Amino acid sequence: MSSLLPRVPDRPGRRSRLRRLRAGRLAAALAFALTTSVVAASAPSAAGAQRPPASKGWFTSWASSQQGLASEQLNDQSVRMISHLSQGGDALRVRLQNTFGKTPLTVTAATVAHSDGAGAATDGAPVPVTFAGSRTVVVPAGGEVWSDPARFRTAAQDDIAVSVSVSGTVAAGIHNSAFRTNYLTPPGSGDHTADASGTAYTRTTGATYLVSAVDVHDPRLRGTLVAYGSSVVDGTGSTDCGPGCRRPGENLRWTDGLARRIAQELPADRQFTVANAGIGGTTSAATCPRMDPSLRGLDAVSRLERDVLALHGVTGVLYYYGTNDLAAGCEAEPILDSYRDVFRRLRAAGVKVYVTPITPRPGYSDQNNRDRHTVGTFVSTWNTCAGTCDGVLPFDQVLRDPVKPNSINPPYDTGDGVHANIAGQQALADIVSLPMLAASASR
Repeated sequence: MSSLLPRVPDRPGRRSRLRRLRAGRLAAALAFALTTSVVAASAPSAAGAQRPPASKGWFTSWASSQQGLASEQLNDQSVRMISHLSQGGDALRVRLQNTFGKTPLTVTAATVAHSDGAGAATDGAPVPVTFAGSRTVVVPAGGEVWSDPARFRTAAQDDIAVSVSVSGTVAAGIHNSAFRTNYLTPPGSGDHTADASGTAYTRTTGATYLVSAVDVHDPRLRGTLVAYGSSVVDGTGSTDCGPGCRRPGENLRWTDGLARRIAQELPADRQFTVANAGIGGTTSAATCPRMDPSLRGLDAVSRLERDVLALHGVTGVLYYYGTNDLAAGCEAEPILDSYRDVFRRLRAAGVKVYVTPITPRPGYSDQNNRDRHTVGTFVSTWNTCAGTCDGVLPFDQVLRDPVKPNSINPPYDTGDGVHANIAGQQALADIVSLPMLAASASR
């Protein structure tokens, strides 16, 4: 696949086993897929923007939606972001975004490498990533680029390190909550993307810089499932294992648990990637009376194209929105208007939609509960949102405290009554019907 030109407005034994299974079937397909992708990438979209086409065999295996700019600028330095792949393949490509930037961003080099997920060092020498055949690329203000394919074999649940160096002083786009540690070199340190050692990466961050998606190439995969919503999708609570309990590890969101279930439980001809497009604090409706002004423009309708439809191989969306709408003063009507708008656009694109009723929250007023009931009734009608979606995820029933229905069941509660802890995240992953999701498979 050729790079996206600038566009303006995610275990050793398992790894070996999966790689052996895929090696024979994928090798022959790769040369054809990469060759045809190069030809197709030159065709602009209807809007005039250029991006990788909907070429066969490419699926978004990890994502992290940008939501603003880092408080500190980058200055002639490198970043190393760790991405946890839901599925692997025999090649990959990465998306770099400058969505919120006011000036162009110059990338001087980028690499990918295997990672053990525990530090900045890589497992083996990093592999260079190019853009239209060049090591360097300028990402315009408000724009994005996709890299060329890099021949780089990965497996389900692999951690990979995506390293990017930038020149000059730039405000970098970020996703605030990575729920893992990522790495930066000091300002002025230049290009360290080729370093296998993590020695130069002396700074750490809990955010994800610049890198917003990773695609894998595997023609056997049947689609990408995108989890779309606010903080419970983003991962708030997924590092909480209870009072006095030390954080046991990374990648424990319900979306991560779902990705593991798919890899382990679905047959080989019904395997999917899972991409996380959650942003904490966001709403489904574009405006609510008490909405945080910093979140305007990040609602479900406004970012649908960038954070869902622009990903690759998308066949299904897991829609988890509404609790922030109620907390911000929205009543049922604007919430339902946004639901219908999003569902209509997704289904018009051939994407199936699976929806959870609004989940518990202690602060709901009587009016909030009436509106929540109205929205929940709509979602549950025929188990298809009255014919506008394709299935229901009963997350509200899993999380609800049977004694205090406005709160989360204590074994699953982080303590705020809103977010699920690690046990609750796994309970959400376990309740999802895999046969229902498998119905979204591309034919």
